[in-house]
Amino acid sequence: MNSKKIALLFLSIALMFISCSNDDDMTTSEPLGDYEDGLLIPHEGNFGQGNASVSYVSYDFMTVENNIFSSVNSSPLGDTAQSIAFNGNLAYIVLNISNTIEIVNRYSFESIGTINTGLNNPRYIAFANGKGFVTNWGDGSVATDDYLAVIDLTTNTLDNQTISVAEGPEEIIANGNMIYVAHQGGFSQNNIISVVDAGSNMVSSIITVGDVPNSLQLDSDGNLWVLAEGKPAWTGDETAGRLSKINTSNNTVTSIDFSVSEHPNYLAVENGTLYYYNAGSVYKMNSAALTLPTSAELSGVNFYGMTVNDSVLYGIDAVDFTSNGTLSAYDLNSNTLINSTTLSIIPGNIYFN
Repeated sequence: MNSKKIALLFLSIALMFISCSNDDDMTTSEPLGDYEDGLLIPHEGNFGQGNASVSYVSYDFMTVENNIFSSVNSSPLGDTAQSIAFNGNLAYIVLNISNTIEIVNRYSFESIGTINTGLNNPRYIAFANGKGFVTNWGDGSVATDDYLAVIDLTTNTLDNQTISVAEGPEEIIANGNMIYVAHQGGFSQNNIISVVDAGSNMVSSIITVGDVPNSLQLDSDGNLWVLAEGKPAWTGDETAGRLSKINTSNNTVTSIDFSVSEHPNYLAVENGTLYYYNAGSVYKMNSAALTLPTSAELSGVNFYGMTVNDSVLYGIDAVDFTSNGTLSAYDLNSNTLINSTTLSIIPGNIYFN
């Protein structure tokens, strides 16, 4: 065989290997499930009627599917879906009136298990140190029976130990090995954040903030932002809302007060910017600002929940609390409505999946 034929043979073999390699590189990953790359919205449903549900909405709003838990698992979800939390590939759906946590694959929504003991008026859940921590009001009118239930995440069962806390634990957020719990006060009012060590399962400190703290958000520097709505006028002791920043390295607090008649809610934080809802309007402020904004970004809206992701604001409206609610999306670069859709009864929160 002459040298020219040998060269052509080696070239053919090389091209064959390159082609095989390119074929391998073109393989694509399998989708994780029907409900990835979109929004999950839990619905309270009508109180006492057991018609809680979860909706899925794709980011472009082209796909909207209500009641996905029942569709996938051929069984009802339960009564009053309060919140959802993610841990790895699992979603934990907290059902307040059913005193249950349903555990599903977050992308397929196939049932993984149920926790239906050891809970009493559960609200929210956060994860740290291989455990889940669930806020429980107990009897909302009793100040001494509130606690955090502890989930062993290796078995998805409740630990026998509970952590006693002050009245009305509500939203909860993890920062490393520390857990921060906002105490709204159950059927009354409270004004503290409990700091819980996820290693020892003990309350390590108490931080005083504004009355009725309703929102917790961590920024990229690890600061904890707390929005408190203040005591409402019907209490006869109305107080102002308050925005607080907690330095989580030493628990020092700096705050800005609203006027007494202002009761803000639904704090969101993205890229050094804070957003909150107050009396039918959405306000925006830089996290370094020392004063509250005087003009709104959006007005004439009616939100029962709100969050921000990738410069899009998502707001849910529970309408009259008996009809189907709605979800709306606003482009924060232009402050214009870009999408809206109808959901189910009393949508409560928005989660990015």
